[in-house]
This record gives sequence, structure tokens and C-alpha cells, in this order.
Amino acid sequence: MNWDWDKLREQQQRYKKTQGGGGGQSGDGPPPLDDFFDNFNKFKMPGGLLIAVVVGLFLGSTMIYTIKSNEVGIIQRFGRFVRKTQPGLHVKLPVGIEKLTKIKTDKIYTEEFGYTGGDVNEVTLMLTGDLNVALVPWLVQYQISKPEKYLFKVHDPEYLLRDLAQATMRLVVGDRSIDEVIIKRDEIAMACREILQKELDLAETGLRVVTIEMKKTNVPEPVQPSFNEVNKAQQEKETMIYKANEEYNKAIPAAIGEAQRTVLEAEGYALDAINRAEGDAARFMALYREYAKAKDVTTRRIYLEKMGELLPKVGKKYIVDSKQKNILPLLNMGLPAKPEGETPK
Repeated sequence: MNWDWDKLREQQQRYKKTQGGGGGQSGDGPPPLDDFFDNFNKFKMPGGLLIAVVVGLFLGSTMIYTIKSNEVGIIQRFGRFVRKTQPGLHVKLPVGIEKLTKIKTDKIYTEEFGYTGGDVNEVTLMLTGDLNVALVPWLVQYQISKPEKYLFKVHDPEYLLRDLAQATMRLVVGDRSIDEVIIKRDEIAMACREILQKELDLAETGLRVVTIEMKKTNVPEPVQPSFNEVNKAQQEKETMIYKANEEYNKAIPAAIGEAQRTVLEAEGYALDAINRAEGDAARFMALYREYAKAKDVTTRRIYLEKMGELLPKVGKKYIVDSKQKNILPLLNMGLPAKPEGETPK
């Protein structure tokens, strides 16, 4: 489409003449802006071509799309799921026929329980297995693993996730004591994650639980002082049990060792006595057999052997002749000496 250059040139010349004759101003200035916009507005494009261009741009923008590396494209044709597209450049039917929904598959979403608002009293207040009340705050981190199930199988997957997470946590906490809930938080979180994932898969939510993190578990504030007293008593009990076990481990092994030593000594003494008795009996029988063969010789030999054993044990020895009638002058009986001048009695 061409501009009306002749008409524009005539208007410019007319403007120059007007400026030159009305005040001595130069006729080389630019034309007024109003004239320029008036001429521009008079320029028109054929209606059919303009509509075709607009429609083409609109259809092109709705048919060509790009999926990023961390996304998955879900295509619906007249509302029905038909395919899933991976990262890259793709083409689909125009809007109104096929609809595109982009789902981020690597993004980690978080649902918190007991951190804000009324959740502190309504969600985290739980009854334990030993009939105590505990405040159990936690959070669930999850991803969308199956976008087609996430979009079409469940009306509100996040709402269902919250309900299942609360039910699962109450189930796990209800099987444990208050001490286990406070101390074994990692174990409870692992058990809750396994149960929650099974329930989500059974409901076909298309969600995958990444982790369940449990924060500090406590008891309600009104019973906190009493609970602290119970914990203190429990710690003292465990300390006393530990000391008792320590004393037990010292005394019992020592007593067992002493008893074993006594038993071994008795067994050794019994064995020694039996061996000695058997040896004495064997020696006596051998001596008896020799005595039976030669009584006089054996009797003399036994006498000499016995005297040989006894005489070395005797201190002083006095040999007296059987024919000596008075031995007193010969024996110094070791009596104390009498003082001089004393008359013997």
C-alpha cells in the first residue's frame, strides 16, 4: 500500500507559502504534527488481510509451545487426556481443540503441620499409646511424579495429602509411648513416610513423598511442669539402675570366680587324697607280701626304717647302758645353779 506523496507534497508547499507571507519566518520548518497524524490515520489496510494476519498470529501462538527441562506437558483434546510431551519444542492443535498444562516435576512442595495458625491445637495435639497427650509438629515434602494422575484422578490432591498425612501421623504416634515420640522422631518419621506413600499410591494421586521431617515434640503447656518432674524421676531411676548393675557386675563375677576356685581346690584335694590312699594301700600290700615271706627280717627292717625317720627329729639323744644302775651323776638335767651358801633341802 503506497502513501499519497503528491497530496502530501502539495500540503507542504502550501504550508511554506503560508509561513513565508505571514511573519517573515522561514518556510523550511517541519509540517505540523496534527497534519502528520491526520495523514497517517487516513492510511488503511484492507480488512480481510488484517483479519488473516491477526488470526494467523493467534493460531501460531496457541499451536507452538516449548516445554522446559524440568517440566512435562499434558495435552487434552476437548478435555480428554491424549498425550504427555517431554522437554523441547512441540506443536499442538489450536486453542479450543487441544489444551496444554505444564507441570513441574522436579519442584519440591511443602505441607506444614503445626507451624502456623490454628494447626497448633487442632493438628499437632495427639494421643500416644500410653494415654499421654503430645504436641507433634511436622512437615511433608513431596513431588509430582505422575502428572496425568495428579491432574485427572483426584479432585484436590493437596487436600487429600493433608488428610492422609494427619491420619498416618496419628496412627504411628498412637502405637508409641510419649518417651518414644519425643526421643525416636526419626524412626517415627520413616514409618509415617512408608505408610503415607502407600496410601497416596492407592489413591492414585500421582504424588511422591520426598521426606517427612518432625520438629521438636513436646507436651501441652499446662502439664509441662508435671512432665518435667516425671522425666527427672525417670532419669534418677535409670541412674540407680545403672549403679546397681555396675555393682552387680563387680560382685557377681567375683563371687562366681571364688566359688569356682573353691570347687577346683576341693576337687584337687579329693584327687590328691584318693591318690595318696591308693598309694598307701599299694605300699602296704607290697610290704605285707614281703612280711609273709620273711617275718623276722621284714619286722627288723620296718623297725629300722621307722627309727631312721624318727631319730632325726629328736633333739638331744641319751644312750643308757642297761647294766648301769645309777645314772644321776652322769646326767646334767639342765637344772638352774644354786647360789653359794644356800643349804640344799
